[in-house]
Amino acid sequence: MHIRNIDVMLHANVCQNITNMIGLRKLSHTAYTSVDTNFEYNFPAIRGVQAGREYYVSMCPLKLIPKIFIFDEEELVPELRAQRILNRTRVPEIANYIVDNKNNYVFSAITASINGDVRFSPMGEEGDISRIGSLHIDMQSQFIINDGQHRRAAIEAALKQEPRLGDETISVVFFVDRGLERCQQMFADLNRYAIRPSKSLGLLYDHRDDKAQLAKLVVFNSKVFNGLVEMEKSTLSTRSRKLFTLSAIYQANTALLGDNVYENIEEASAVCVEYWDEVAMQLPEWGFVRDSKMTAGDVRQDFVHSHAILLQALGYVGRQLIQMPKTTWKKQIKKLKTINWSRKNAKTWEGRAMIGGRVSKASHNITLTTNLIKQKVGLELNPEEKKAERAFKRGEYG
Repeated sequence: MHIRNIDVMLHANVCQNITNMIGLRKLSHTAYTSVDTNFEYNFPAIRGVQAGREYYVSMCPLKLIPKIFIFDEEELVPELRAQRILNRTRVPEIANYIVDNKNNYVFSAITASINGDVRFSPMGEEGDISRIGSLHIDMQSQFIINDGQHRRAAIEAALKQEPRLGDETISVVFFVDRGLERCQQMFADLNRYAIRPSKSLGLLYDHRDDKAQLAKLVVFNSKVFNGLVEMEKSTLSTRSRKLFTLSAIYQANTALLGDNVYENIEEASAVCVEYWDEVAMQLPEWGFVRDSKMTAGDVRQDFVHSHAILLQALGYVGRQLIQMPKTTWKKQIKKLKTINWSRKNAKTWEGRAMIGGRVSKASHNITLTTNLIKQKVGLELNPEEKKAERAFKRGEYG
């Protein structure tokens, strides 16, 4: 029987490494054609075993990903699908990540089930080479993605912008499909322990986002923040010795700088450091934590001013202040001392920074908190802030 082999080859470096390791010829990059109507995919692959079942790891050119990997019909009810419906709002962001970082993007493997005839041809009978060979898959087979459907859709979108990416590869883990129930269980198992890193940790390790770089620079250069910022977690326990989180600093700096343009991150950092250090002079409890006169937990429990919502609100206040001459805004910011920041001061903070005695991060609470601070330091509210303030006084918030 004549078979048409459509070779889906490993990256050249990987192929060469395999060749050098086992002393065999380099795998062919040729596609063979036959007049026979029987076709199959031929994936160079490594065979493994999990839970007593064989699975296969290969490399697939990006241009082939949209052609062979499919989704379940979105019209099907959830109990008849093998995965969640594609969230299309995520796709452009991931696609732009690929296109904008063509020289250093990173993608983890796609995991897929094969519903069809599969056979593995090892390069040898014993030892390591028995696990290396070719995975032959009937072209009538169906490939169902168990993990990576958004990566697949993003790759398709990115290729429309940058077709040259088509020859690059992504690793694929193949499992032999054992029915809908098995596919659904695989989806559940693959996502059971999948936990997104905290926002702070993501920022700490992000070297592309200028705002993330700025947040780290401000933390290291600021007298008030250095040593008091939790760099990995985005929430603080009552026993934490830290007063702020990196994600809160990130949001506060973004509020402070707005759309202002600076020559470089260092210049923007200097503006932020000067402002936050000036703010800290008006809030003695921050300094008490640094001097070990109070614990971070006590300050967070008793006062609102170290919580993320207050930092963000202070950032918005600062955005307006730093447009003034330096001597003017530094004089006005001293009025922060007149504010009663105690969480027991429900008359001031309930409905603004707090709902039912708990600090709230809702957008309207940030606006209402910003309004109060602006009024205390003598700043005018903009039209949107005035609208929110009128609604608050009518009892529509809180």
